[in-house]
Parts: sequence; structure tokens; C-alpha cells
Amino acid sequence: QVRMVETGGGLVQPGGSLRLSCAASGNILDINAMSWYRQAPGKQRELVAIIISGGMTNYADSVKGRFTISGDGAKNTIYLQMNSLKAEDTAVYYCNALGRVPGTIGGPERFSSWGQGTQVTVSS
Repeated sequence: QVRMVETGGGLVQPGGSLRLSCAASGNILDINAMSWYRQAPGKQRELVAIIISGGMTNYADSVKGRFTISGDGAKNTIYLQMNSLKAEDTAVYYCNALGRVPGTIGGPERFSSWGQGTQVTVSS
């Protein structure tokens, strides 16, 4: 079983910054990609940023130039540096990991695990 733990949410004023962290732990063979999603009240969950094994990154248009995703492969941890925050960034932020774990029968099995979510509120 893969466990995901997120930290770093909170209340910040417009224009401020926050840094989120997400660590994956468990009997993990490898991780192919880790990402941040967010879900605002009454809206669907949306992809914010993704980092793929090897370091390639991609962002939602709404956060390009303001958010930066980075990772520490040795620790199975990713970060989301959020700058110039806006009220519309208010949401619960979730991290996700895609990878492989040892299979119970035969070879490795793929997994997709989610964190519990961390609240980010941007308000004056």
C-alpha cells in the first residue's frame, strides 16, 4: 500500500506565497509521475501541475509563471511553490502518484495513490 502525506496548506493574503509538500511512502518499486490537483467548492478537480520521471513538467494555463513543481526522487517527494496567489487559487490541493509496486501474483502492479488533501485559502 502506498501512503501519501501532504503538508503546507493554510491561509495567505492575495499576492502571497505558500509551499506545499507531498511525500509518498510504502513498498514502491518506482514512480513514473507525481502531480498536484485542486478542487474548489462546486467545481471539478483539475490538474494544476505534473512532474514526470526525468524531470519534465507541465502546468495548467491558470498557474503558469506563478507556480513551480519540483521533486526529490530519492525521497519520493514533490513540492509546489505557489507565488502571486489569487483568490481563485483557493481550493483543496491533492497530490497524486503513479508508479509500480511489487505484485502479489507475477510481476509488478501499477498504482495510483492520492493524498488526503490540504486546504489553501487566499483571502484578505
